[in-house]
Amino acid sequence: MIEIFTRAELDRARVAGGVVGDILQALKNRIGVGTNLLDIDSWAKALIGEAGAQSCYVDYAPSFGNGPFGHYICTAVNDAVLHGMPHDYSLADGDLLTLDLAVTKNGMAADSAISFVVGASVARESLDLIEVTERALAAGIAAAEPGARIGDISAAIGDVLSGAGYAINLEYGGHGIGSTMHQDPHVSNDGRAGRGYRLRPGLMLALEPWIMADTAELVTDADGWTLRSATGSRTAHSEHTIAITDRGAEILTLPTNLSA
Repeated sequence: MIEIFTRAELDRARVAGGVVGDILQALKNRIGVGTNLLDIDSWAKALIGEAGAQSCYVDYAPSFGNGPFGHYICTAVNDAVLHGMPHDYSLADGDLLTLDLAVTKNGMAADSAISFVVGASVARESLDLIEVTERALAAGIAAAEPGARIGDISAAIGDVLSGAGYAINLEYGGHGIGSTMHQDPHVSNDGRAGRGYRLRPGLMLALEPWIMADTAELVTDADGWTLRSATGSRTAHSEHTIAITDRGAEILTLPTNLSA
């Protein structure tokens, strides 16, 4: 199902997006060397509740997971890249951490992910991975003009990722979002321009380029959820929820102090 939203519905989505952006920023500011992933999950639960929102993850049980997920945020460390299940692990200096959060508020969902290095030991490889996913995300957003097609977004993302020398996994990518977290259309992280669904004002998408340093192959942890690089290499993942408007793409999941 592809949903097209009214201005009033997009106003509600902006509120949900601000909640996601603010929580991710608050968590990033609080996390340091020694922070336990289970504490991050507890903090996310509390912040979601304080915002009057609901988790999209805790009861989520799709066909590709060993659900329900049972946690409030995805925490992926180093070689983990997607669906990272919080567990009893304390972050070390130099760890590359991805936080992925989705909530609903007033009937509208928003989804975003950020990657960053914990502590002072910042490896060049980690910074490069993060920078490339952020640049690919920006390219995909820039391509999301009304009248363009999904393939234009995918091609823009893929050009950045492959141009930086990274292999692209096509099993998981971006998606439609709105009254529920995951909807059609699928937005691959590589593709051919001019193909696919035509973008129109009122459409919401979650764009999420992600890469692994030296492979495109994933393996699944024993928890049935956490996806890791098959080689043990580091990974990064950047995501925003956007709305297509008459003026182009609007990012909904920036922290509220950055969204003006």
